[in-house]
Amino acid sequence: MPVAFVFPGQGSQAVGMGQALAQAYPEARAVLDEADAALGGGLLRLLFEGPEEELRKTANTQPAILAVSIAAHRVLVKEAGGRFQLPLFYAGHSLGEYSALVAAGAMQLQDAIRALRARGTFMQEAVPAGEGAMAAILGLDPEQVAAACKDARAEEPGRVVEPANYNSPEQTVIAGHAPAVDRAISKSKDRGAKRALPLPVSAPFHCSLMAPVQPRLAEVLASIQLKQPSAPIVANVTAEPNSDPAGIVRLLLSQVTAPVRWVESVQRMALSGVDTLVELGPGKVLTGLTRRIDKKLRAFNVEDPQSLRVVLNEVFK
Repeated sequence: MPVAFVFPGQGSQAVGMGQALAQAYPEARAVLDEADAALGGGLLRLLFEGPEEELRKTANTQPAILAVSIAAHRVLVKEAGGRFQLPLFYAGHSLGEYSALVAAGAMQLQDAIRALRARGTFMQEAVPAGEGAMAAILGLDPEQVAAACKDARAEEPGRVVEPANYNSPEQTVIAGHAPAVDRAISKSKDRGAKRALPLPVSAPFHCSLMAPVQPRLAEVLASIQLKQPSAPIVANVTAEPNSDPAGIVRLLLSQVTAPVRWVESVQRMALSGVDTLVELGPGKVLTGLTRRIDKKLRAFNVEDPQSLRVVLNEVFK
């Protein structure tokens, strides 16, 4: 069956993630050990023991999620054996795009781990603590959310609030200056939003306030050797597949300030024949979003031995 592999972003982390896979499968432990070594130690302890407030820091969360995602991918490939079939596409939500690049063989694991540690650090430093915010707007179509942001900007001159993640037809995340985000929440409710949830994040991701990150991240990515992926990677910025190594850095840099077009990415894969999405990494966020975007798609996740067995039995029979 036509499959796509997708990889989660920030918000899917939890203390203990990856531990069951590492205990059951040497391939998973090898990935986590390699990721730990790339950062000079400390990542494994943080993954398995916490504390949660340290794991939630963006500079730690991003490499941690990538490490667990690649561990899940390596185990699935090994356990599927001769039944394994190359996915039609890879895709990842925000930092998950780096996981997709590693899984597709376009970027080395250690390079991606170090790049995400830098990316997370740059993001934390781009906006002073407390000045930025993000919120999930539920039950309102994306065009109405964008209009609410426009209204809020008009009443908060000089402040930023923009759509950051188009997660599902009824869930759009916004980001920007905290007062402007609060104003956009109010405007969204006026337009009929069912709920608006402030998100516990350390920075306002995927909006123009992240512009200072781009030149710093460009220096990091310039030193990384990139190869052609084994299958196209659907980019967050364009919602289109890319197989050209020359375009990867440009897409990753644009991603920093541009919204994640996840709805369109999933729809693009479905239009190209995909009928099953397998989420590799901690949590089930993308699995849940897939079912809201296109009910005809089958969606599974792999984060521990139990969910791995389900995918082996249902997808790689």
